[in-house]
Amino acid sequence: MARSARQSKILELISTKEIETQDELARELRNANFDITQATISRDIKELGLTKILSSSGKYKYCFVGSDDQVISNKYIAVFKDAVISAKPAMNLVVIKTMKGMAAGIASFVDKLNLNELLGAVNGDDTVMLIFPTTTLASQAVITINDMLN
Repeated sequence: MARSARQSKILELISTKEIETQDELARELRNANFDITQATISRDIKELGLTKILSSSGKYKYCFVGSDDQVISNKYIAVFKDAVISAKPAMNLVVIKTMKGMAAGIASFVDKLNLNELLGAVNGDDTVMLIFPTTTLASQAVITINDMLN
């Protein structure tokens, strides 16, 4: 079967089951009639951008960070806390200062946060600028970001 069909099945499986290991994922794919190797599963996990998070049951499971429910990996949050120096409003903008070289990663992470009415994010080497339609929304975003930092 085609790669896209296999990867779609992987996304379906991880959204409906707590899959903790590549072996479990391989077993589930074989049960769904996919002929799969360990190397292919590893490549699919990387291409799909899957990560592991701690589930409510206390087990680690694969998840897709860009999914509709916007589950965010504990690892990404830890990196966010380590890399962000400050977040301040400037009219309808939010300026996030980061450690040198970390702005691109932080801008990508912020996009996954699904902040209310974020119009866009641009970054340099150590600064991310978030654009909102109003000053109120920018201020709310700063509160959300600062809550994550604490």
